[in-house]
Amino acid sequence: MLSNLLRDLPASANGAETFDDVLLRTDLKIERIVSTGQASPPDFWYCQPQSEWVLILQGAAGLQLEGEAQERVLQVGDFVNIPAQCRHRVNWTRAEPPTIWLAVHYEYPDGERRE
Repeated sequence: MLSNLLRDLPASANGAETFDDVLLRTDLKIERIVSTGQASPPDFWYCQPQSEWVLILQGAAGLQLEGEAQERVLQVGDFVNIPAQCRHRVNWTRAEPPTIWLAVHYEYPDGERRE
């Protein structure tokens, strides 16, 4: 179980992002995401049934929301709320230091958390 979001960073497994659950409830999920240079695949957009609020704790990232001309460059302390069903993608993440996100998933449409 995590007790500090900035310590005990996992070694990147085969260059993949890592996801650690901080708190799980039926209608709420809080997770730490550690990115080390990853980005969404070309032409891929996330579209989630729940809303997601993200905060950059360390590093930086470029987040693109569908319909916005410019990507949002997120630095330490920056956050954004991504409404349910809003198509979005991660254009880049800083590898050094690793980019650490705090993600809060909420408003699950049927009241049950999905993995």
